[in-house]
Amino acid sequence: MRLKNTLIVVEDINKSVAFYKELFGLQVIRDFDGNVIMTEGLVLQERKIFEKFISRECTPRNNMSELYFEEANIDKFVEKLESSSFQIEYVNKLMTHSWGQSVVRFYDPDGNLIEVGTPV
Repeated sequence: MRLKNTLIVVEDINKSVAFYKELFGLQVIRDFDGNVIMTEGLVLQERKIFEKFISRECTPRNNMSELYFEEANIDKFVEKLESSSFQIEYVNKLMTHSWGQSVVRFYDPDGNLIEVGTPV
């Protein structure tokens, strides 16, 4: 068995596709109308579809999981965040942990937590 993808729930699939394309360079592999598979194993699913599948309500900004990306030039990435067409809600601005890794944490447009850090 192997982990194939990570699925996150989004309200506006087109906005989310644009977000992950613009900031992370991900591309659409398949579009199943409300379910989009992107490069790097990320799957976006519209909230109304997912809630129907699981018969439960989704809770944005629950901080129970995080997408983690690595970027060697973190300063350039933060500049990209700051100048993007998206309003970024930070959890923490760029900081350096005691072990030397620099990271920034923020939410995507739907409240999914993202961390971008320098390689460890």
